[in-house]
Formats: sequence, structure tokens, C-alpha cells
Amino acid sequence: MSVASTPTKTSTPGRGGATRAGGAPRGGRRKREFTTRRGALIAAFMAPAAVFVAVFTYYPMIAGGQMAFRNWKLTDLTDTSWVGLKNFADVFADPAWGTVLGNTAVWVVGSIVPQLVIGFALALWLRRRFRFRGLYQALIFFPWAISGFLIGILFRWMFNSEFGVVNDLLQKAGLIDEPIAWLADPDTAMVAVLIANIWYGVTFFTIMILAALQSIPDELYEAAALDGAGKARTLFRITIPYIRTTLVLTVLLRVIWIFNFPDLIFGMTGGGPNDETHIVTTWMIQITQQGDYGRASALGLLVVGALLMFAVFFLLATREKKGVRS
Repeated sequence: MSVASTPTKTSTPGRGGATRAGGAPRGGRRKREFTTRRGALIAAFMAPAAVFVAVFTYYPMIAGGQMAFRNWKLTDLTDTSWVGLKNFADVFADPAWGTVLGNTAVWVVGSIVPQLVIGFALALWLRRRFRFRGLYQALIFFPWAISGFLIGILFRWMFNSEFGVVNDLLQKAGLIDEPIAWLADPDTAMVAVLIANIWYGVTFFTIMILAALQSIPDELYEAAALDGAGKARTLFRITIPYIRTTLVLTVLLRVIWIFNFPDLIFGMTGGGPNDETHIVTTWMIQITQQGDYGRASALGLLVVGALLMFAVFFLLATREKKGVRS
């Protein structure tokens, strides 16, 4: 008696390993081999973007960098000889250099610290659920969509000594007896531009910190409440350590942006009065307008070098050790 043979089932590999007859992958697309023709096609698609970046980004950077070592002035284009470090020496020897450097430090530190504190407080407040929270978020985020130069013009009118709203409010509150020439007085001009920049930059900190706060699990706060932790302890033991990376990167970005943010100052004071509100970047633009491209390029290279050094040291100082949590 013959026994009917039954087909044996072959074990199928796991998902992704099942194959059709002939070795082709089941239900998937065959992986195409990288050929010279495909590589040339990819290069052809990337070429326009690469040429655009090279022409409008890298070439100006290289050309501007070499100007720092040449006698490059619009008043005499017949002599663009190599002068070495003379332009750098002229920058350091300029009487305005000390004032500009001090103003830059005040501008950066005086803007970053209040922006961080106020932005953090607003982010903590907006994280809570309350009525019309979306409307408040829209109002707080709105300034970031406006040009910095337009913000400067707006605050120039607000701090106007004759019809500015700031003097009007202070007089009605009884805090001053007569209008203050905010933007014409060297003692108050920097205060005015700092107030404007703080108002403008708080939005960025609020956006970034609020996004980071929303990623913190509620279970951590519930556990802290059960353990009897107060608000201050919860803030410094849970909230800040959890969003530490966001805080570090946000501060780093804002320092770089504020250092390179001449728009608002030009809109309000133009660097005056008597160079009292000039920072490095506004001073560099003024030198460029005077036609001394060599000295302006030297100052630009100093700015790039200073920011690179700051970024490296800041990241090294704030990095977390391996295996250790904040």
C-alpha cells in the first residue's frame, strides 16, 4: 500500500527574510544598485544648490576675509596692497574700541539674563492650563515675527523726549517731573535699547523653554508632591535638570544672535549719542559705510573668532559628564 506523500512546509524566515522563488524579497522592492549613472544624476540635481551656496556664501566669506589683510578703501581702489595685520592694529588703536567693547559686554549680558529669567517665568506660567491660554501664547509669541529694525523704530518713538509714551506714563505716575531725553543722553541711551531688546528677545526663550517643559512627564511632579517637595525644590531638582540641554543651547544661540544683532540699535539710536550705544557689529557697519572695507573685514574676523571661542568654551563648561545625571 503506497503512502501519499505530503508536501513538507519549509520554515519561513522572520519578517523581512521571506523570499519569493528566485531569491527576490517578498512584498518589497528590490534594492537598486548604486551605479555611475545614478551618481551622476544625483550630482546633477545637487549642483545648482552647491553652486548657489558657493557663489553667494563661501566666496563672499573668503573675499571678505582676505580684505582684512589688504589696504582696501573705497576712496582709493588703485592701492589694494597687502598690509598684513595693520588693519587689526588700527582697530585696537582706535579710541572708540574700548567703549565699543564695553558696550558689547553690557549689551549681551544685560539682555541675556533678563530674557532668560522672564522667559522662564512666562514658560512656567503658560504650561499651566487656564482660560484663554492660547490667546496669551499668541500675544507673547507675536513680537518674534516682527523685524528687529521695525522694533527699533517703534521703541524710538516710544522713548521720544517730546511725545513718547514712556515719558507720558512716567509723568502721569508721578515718577518724573519733566521728560527725559532717553536716546539723546549717554547715561540713558543704553538703558533704553536694553529695555527694547529684552522685550523683543523674551519671546524666543519662552517658546523654547515652554516646548521643553511640555516634554516633562507629569508623573515626576506627582511623585515630588507625594514626597513633600516644595515648589523651589521641584524647580531645581526636576524642572531645570530635565530641560538643562535646552537651556544651554538656547543661551548659546541667543548670545551669538545678540552679539550679531545691530538691527534694533540702528533703528533706535544709530549707535549714538557719541558712540555710547555702539556695539561691535554696529561699529563694523559704520566703518563699512565710511568706505574702509579692510578695517571692517578685520573687525568681522575678530567677531567670528570671538564667537567660535565662546561657543567652544561654553559647550565644554556646560557639558554633562558620562554616567552622571544633572
